[in-house]
Amino acid sequence: MRTIKIWNDNPSESQISDIVNVIDNGGIVLYPTDTVYALGCDALNVKAVETICRIKGINPAKNHLSIVCDDISRASEYARIDDTGFRLMRDYTPGAVTFLFRALNTLPKAFRGRKTVGVRIPGNAVARAIVARMGRPLLTASVEHDDEDIMRNPELLAEQYEGEASLLVDGGDGGTEVSTIVNCTGMHPEITRVGKMDVDL
Repeated sequence: MRTIKIWNDNPSESQISDIVNVIDNGGIVLYPTDTVYALGCDALNVKAVETICRIKGINPAKNHLSIVCDDISRASEYARIDDTGFRLMRDYTPGAVTFLFRALNTLPKAFRGRKTVGVRIPGNAVARAIVARMGRPLLTASVEHDDEDIMRNPELLAEQYEGEASLLVDGGDGGTEVSTIVNCTGMHPEITRVGKMDVDL
């Protein structure tokens, strides 16, 4: 697995171009977020999405899929965000929160298995810069491991996903706390998973 090392959450233009080139060609990248490291691909590339679902053992009909966007405007192209959802995103993004919204048909069929999509605008400049350069969202799926030392170490994670991901974006030590999940698909928003960020509804 090839590695691009980024210091201090401050990627260069050439590094972002290199990462996006891998994604544009259907590749899977292991990249940092403001919570744990994640696997990412072009959210509009059906084969790449299916590959991450296979790696993670995800059934799109039974599990929520999530995308990373660089801002609320981008998110609104793929999710139905009402006034309440907009206010919450304005108050808590960029940050360690995943918002569940109704998916728009601009997303591939896999996302519409449950008609919802998780939306992340992480407090991590690398992830947001990738999406901004792509002009479309990343499908994102958090890495998982029982050993927190492995969760924090991008090189050890790369060994775990060798042969499945094409590129490690090494942003230094990762975290072990997951994002807070706020479900905005009902009449009133509801916290369905307590995670790294406190959200006041």
